[in-house]
Amino acid sequence: MRATTLNQPMKRTLSSALLALSVLASGSVFAAKPWNDIGRDATKDEVAAWDIDVRPDFKGLPKGAGSVDRGTEVWESKCASCHGVFGESNEVFTPIIGGTTLQDIETGHVANLLPGKNFPQRTTIMKVATVSTLWDYINRAMPWNAPKSLSTDDVYAVLAYLLNLAEIVPADYVLSNDNIAQVQERMPNRNGMTFFKPLWDVNSKGDVVNTACMTNCASELTLGSSLPDFARDAHGNINEQNRGIGPVRGAVTTEPAPKTLEQAREKLGGPAQAPKAEGAPDVKALLTSNSCTACHGMVSKMVGPGFAEVAAKYKGTADALDYLSAKIKNGGVGVWGGIPMPAQAQLSDADAAAIAQWIAAGAK
Repeated sequence: MRATTLNQPMKRTLSSALLALSVLASGSVFAAKPWNDIGRDATKDEVAAWDIDVRPDFKGLPKGAGSVDRGTEVWESKCASCHGVFGESNEVFTPIIGGTTLQDIETGHVANLLPGKNFPQRTTIMKVATVSTLWDYINRAMPWNAPKSLSTDDVYAVLAYLLNLAEIVPADYVLSNDNIAQVQERMPNRNGMTFFKPLWDVNSKGDVVNTACMTNCASELTLGSSLPDFARDAHGNINEQNRGIGPVRGAVTTEPAPKTLEQAREKLGGPAQAPKAEGAPDVKALLTSNSCTACHGMVSKMVGPGFAEVAAKYKGTADALDYLSAKIKNGGVGVWGGIPMPAQAQLSDADAAAIAQWIAAGAK
């Protein structure tokens, strides 16, 4: 009896099957170590550094205390220039205080928020329901030009001052982590929150109807709106202020606005950057990181004068560098109108001098 031999097609088929089994076997080995095993667990200290929020149940609230009197001092030196001495605003931000009554404190509902009421301005204290929200926001975001620079006790003090302005606490009150829960019971809009269950139920339906095009959509879309040309570069070139990785790119605001999405995509790379002198500070980065461009446009006035306007005013002035450096560091009011500029004490003398030099050279 002759032994059966495999012909060439059968050999190739068997080889392919063995190769497939080998790949599957090796795949099972790789599957035991998926990509998300890369890296390590964050340490307790690293988690604590990020976990800085304060919840409505006051979890995360640090120990500390601050009086209304101390809050008055901090407010007038660091906050009043943008928010007004009494939280009533001064053309920079909308009012924080106003629109609530002692009756609202009793009921926990702000009457001026009811339908049919025509109160001229919805202030912060009218809308916010939890005192922890105020503490958390002040702690993380204020002062605007130097966020997170307030001490814990000064955050308590500033909040105590605001609560006193709203008649929630008396003038001699010392707010602390021990009594803040009692203050919550006097927040004017503490009962004004609503709970919409479908937002928290994974089996519920959404409250909107999506009519966006999903198939056979137009290949060329026209941009329907854009900033006017004079305002595009008000905060500097947005393209230079975004991270160099990821899908998001800022518009190249030093150039005219694109008319179509294709033109916008072509401009995402931005213009070539001029080389910076060795060791010289990046002035535009300083302006962005210190929130200077929040109030000053590159060319025209916003809250304060445009940098180009300041450059033109002091062009050729002998002591321009010293004068501008001092103004940047110490702030002031009256030269460009009635809105004060807060002191930028967080800037080093060298950084203030670099910004002054840039302005004196034409702010370009």
